[in-house]
Amino acid sequence: MFLKTLAISTSTVGTILYTQYIAFCKDKDNKTHHPGRIHPTTLWDDNWDFMKPDKEAMKNLSDDEKAGMISKAVRNIYLVRHGQYEIGETEPQKRILTELGRHQAEVTGERIKDLLGDKISHVYISTYPRAMETGHIILKHLDKDVPVDYSELVREGAPIAPIPEPEYWKPEPWEFHRDGARIEAAFRNFIHRAHPAQTEESHDVVVCHGNVIRYFVCRALQNDPAGWLRLSLANCSVTHLVVKPNGNVTLRGLGEKGHLPPDMVTYN
Repeated sequence: MFLKTLAISTSTVGTILYTQYIAFCKDKDNKTHHPGRIHPTTLWDDNWDFMKPDKEAMKNLSDDEKAGMISKAVRNIYLVRHGQYEIGETEPQKRILTELGRHQAEVTGERIKDLLGDKISHVYISTYPRAMETGHIILKHLDKDVPVDYSELVREGAPIAPIPEPEYWKPEPWEFHRDGARIEAAFRNFIHRAHPAQTEESHDVVVCHGNVIRYFVCRALQNDPAGWLRLSLANCSVTHLVVKPNGNVTLRGLGEKGHLPPDMVTYN
């Protein structure tokens, strides 16, 4: 009798604790999150790029019309950080690549050629000199027919006030206000699922900057973007994001630098 009572009591306590645990794991909007997270969040927003078709809107459409609303292809985005540059210069136009930075770009161009061959769909390059130099060196190793565009959206900047706050880098609030909107616009422009008209897997290369890439990664994975400064990227490293037709995102590689010999790896 005692053991039976103990078993019932233990079961009751377990039920109460489980109920309290579930309640603790829900915020005021009844969205589940994990205990210990600073910012409760949904597990995954599958319409993060607003490109998921509306089921109600598709009910009365023909199969052809439905096909015209659904993403079908996989997008690969390769984010390449520029090579080492003259960090002692204060003006962006004077922050050009060092001799080592140019060598890093040459090696990275070979790496991208070996990795992608003739599969590259488009190359986008930041308009800052260090990124343009890096991009132009990389282009020498690629097919001459690859489409190339330059974008001011992916210029370096201060995307969002980082947490924790660093001791060595303290932009003014107006810098976050100015750069943050632009870099967020860059994310929305470059990172999204394929347009329904796209039928084949694509491979886009974006030559840009460390802060931009780190912010993109946090946003794409739906992690707190304020954590971007916790990531570290070497010069001429390659970060590979994959966006699937259903909106799922995979980080295939973060800051890969294995193509660079150890004595060529730098972080400025």
